[in-house]
Amino acid sequence: MVVGDGSHGDRARMGRYHPAVPEISTLQLDPHRLPRTVVPARYELDLEPDLAAATFHGYVSIDITAVDDTDFMVLNSADLSIVSCKFDGLDVSFELDEASDRLFIRPVGGVVVGDHMLDIEFDGILNDQLRAWYRSTYRDNDGNERVIATTQMQSTDCRRAFPCWDEPDFKAIFGVTLVVKPDLLAVSNCREISRVDREGLDGSDKVAVTFADTMIMSSYLVAFVVGPLVATEWVDVDGIPIRLVCIPGKESLTEFSLDVAAFCLRWFQDYYGIPYPSDKVDLLALPDFAAGAMENLGCITFRESLLLVNPATATQHERQDVADVVAHELAHMWFGDLVTMKWWNGIWLNEAFATFMQLAACDAYRSEWERWTTFGLEKSVALEVDSLSSTRSVEFPVHSPADCMGMFDVLTYQKGGALLRMLEQHLGAEQFRQGVSHYLHTHAYANTDTSDLWDAIEHTSGEPVRRIMDSWIWQPGYPLVTASASADGTELVLSQRRFSFDPQDSSTSLWAIPVEIRQGDASDSVLLDGHELRLPLGGHPVVLNAGGHGFYRVAYDDVLRRRLTPEVVTTMSTLERYNFVDDAWNGVVAGSMEATDYVTLAEQFSGERELSVWQSLAMGLRAVRRLIAENDAAIAGFERRIVALAGPVLADLGEPADGEADLTAKLRGLLLSMMALQGGDMPARVRAAALYDAAQTDPTSVDAELVAAATGIMAATGDAEIYDKMLDRAMNADTPQEQLRHLYSLAEFRSANLMTRTCELALSADVKTQNAPFLLRLCIANREHGEQAWKFVRQHWDEANQRFPRNTISRMVDTVKLLDRPTQVADVQAFFVEHPVEQAMQTMEQMLERQRVNADLRARSAAPLTSMLSEM
Repeated sequence: MVVGDGSHGDRARMGRYHPAVPEISTLQLDPHRLPRTVVPARYELDLEPDLAAATFHGYVSIDITAVDDTDFMVLNSADLSIVSCKFDGLDVSFELDEASDRLFIRPVGGVVVGDHMLDIEFDGILNDQLRAWYRSTYRDNDGNERVIATTQMQSTDCRRAFPCWDEPDFKAIFGVTLVVKPDLLAVSNCREISRVDREGLDGSDKVAVTFADTMIMSSYLVAFVVGPLVATEWVDVDGIPIRLVCIPGKESLTEFSLDVAAFCLRWFQDYYGIPYPSDKVDLLALPDFAAGAMENLGCITFRESLLLVNPATATQHERQDVADVVAHELAHMWFGDLVTMKWWNGIWLNEAFATFMQLAACDAYRSEWERWTTFGLEKSVALEVDSLSSTRSVEFPVHSPADCMGMFDVLTYQKGGALLRMLEQHLGAEQFRQGVSHYLHTHAYANTDTSDLWDAIEHTSGEPVRRIMDSWIWQPGYPLVTASASADGTELVLSQRRFSFDPQDSSTSLWAIPVEIRQGDASDSVLLDGHELRLPLGGHPVVLNAGGHGFYRVAYDDVLRRRLTPEVVTTMSTLERYNFVDDAWNGVVAGSMEATDYVTLAEQFSGERELSVWQSLAMGLRAVRRLIAENDAAIAGFERRIVALAGPVLADLGEPADGEADLTAKLRGLLLSMMALQGGDMPARVRAAALYDAAQTDPTSVDAELVAAATGIMAATGDAEIYDKMLDRAMNADTPQEQLRHLYSLAEFRSANLMTRTCELALSADVKTQNAPFLLRLCIANREHGEQAWKFVRQHWDEANQRFPRNTISRMVDTVKLLDRPTQVADVQAFFVEHPVEQAMQTMEQMLERQRVNADLRARSAAPLTSMLSEM
């Protein structure tokens, strides 16, 4: 228990605390939920940061309403020094309970029903943990460090910026004034409405910048940013001003994101049927940001690499990443900000829906990217996790705010988004859209549970949406749908069971599965919601999951499998073929298909020309390469197969041509990498070296996809001289994409000494803490020196946990699942018994299970693969 926070000495205590008042924080309250007897209506904030000292001073006046008489009120406060509290203008006692992040206030005579005013003065620290109000830094052209004070409140860090009711259903209006030096830019959620000269606390001349009130919203969406930043001119989008804010010198990298934002803002207003719910949009590119981006109302914050881009030198994937994230955050302005979950158990729906909407918007923005098809790759990552015994249901009970950290994973974003796409395809796009619009209109400015969305879509569509979706949301895993011919050949028998990597799995789970079926040219949509469903069967080939959007895997009995000849497979859509290959590889992992058969299957795709299918093939074949014993004959046999498979397609594509499709260029880069690295092809490596050298002289002289491929090839085959060149580019690149491309390539070198240098670099001041965990993650994934990198991380575990953002620790070690030798498995599993990652316990359990699955795969597949490939 801390009273008045002793860091301010007598000033914090005098006249503020009465020892005779009994401690009220020990009352029997829910340890994770605030009482509902007093609720906020409006906050008036006045904040003055000192960037040099990394501190801030603040005042908050809160209009509150007591809905019941109470002896005390409770709100959240953490890492703040409370200077004074006043209730209706009178000093009151307060108690700060650090353990529960709670500020207890007990006015003399209690709090009676009605409206009141609470005033609190406080001091805080601009921390280096990339949360709450924190420091972000960069070097200017003269090498001087410049400091930005910026915010990241989600999930429960607003309480570290100012005392508040820090739960999502305590919605309120926020008025913000920032007192700053005149040469600094100040940004908050809404438009600036006044600037008044004011003397700062240090006696210097400052300006008080006041912003318009926000709409009623949750505390985690409040944002304010102060620093030596520059802003583009405002772009008018049908009456809504948009601009981009960044550090000086990067203004030339803003055009693409502004174009995406303008398109998406118009598109979302049309899709939702609701105007944008605020008065402006600021997009802020920050040098330090633990997440990818954050949907603060009207003040959206991003990593630089996800907002600043030069389209002339960026790959399609790098441009798509920017478009995806800009669209994702703007989608939240309605779904998440305007309508918000009641409690953190519903955060999955916010993120899943924003994922769905980003894909829909990007598909409209650049249809040639085939965004719903390329989403297959992302969906596969979710299917992989959901194949584990340690997976979780999409929604699960959340007791403490910390519990919700486990929801920020692929099951929320990718599985959730895929389930919404499956529902949309089952109902029809317009029926689905009408349901979403009805939901937003009905619950605007309010809070909801997941079922409210299903009920809204059910209302407009007339379909049993809640029954369907509850079967997917409230139980873990997903189904394998098997198609069989009846004994007399007249019926198509569909059955379901849970797909699992565990051969002992005995789950009896059932899903209400919207199954899309194609027999010849005839298509049908059915709901498989029991163990079995029988349909008429003709003589045509049968394709399940027609269209490819279902979140399930498919198996066929021998009769129907024989109908799927290579000629039939070529007539499938791109996403259907992608799923066909992806299902096959996951059958290998699950033990229902041999790895040797997968290699044979892959070779049947020599005529394939679509990027997504090749991406699936490349993933499977990379995994095959890891399984091969270090046997010269087997490796040579594998490389010959890769060259024979990929070489003719790469030759067919020829050289880059003006106006060619982005995905064609991307396929060329993928195939060059396959040839040079998996195929060991020397001409491909020589070509990569020439391309890389040319790009260093003139980045625009070489197609961006080939530059990216060449960079990876040079790293994986390069020496210390190449390493030093790449390190220089990582430190001095012209764009965030080039910087990360070179930084992360440092993990690919096949030298033990260079691996040591890269690991040490990750823990140095030269690499930002937002990037360092991901560099180490790639080091652990290095096929030859992953174990070395893991040992480094293990030895520096305490330092990494102290320096890196908490939400990146589990991501940093995710790739230990690739360390699949028995001694490696024993070492990793034992380490995490003694060093649990408490903020991501289930994620870590999944990672450790996948490591065991990979070890089992190696145990049964390495010898047959090595034997097969040695004979070629």
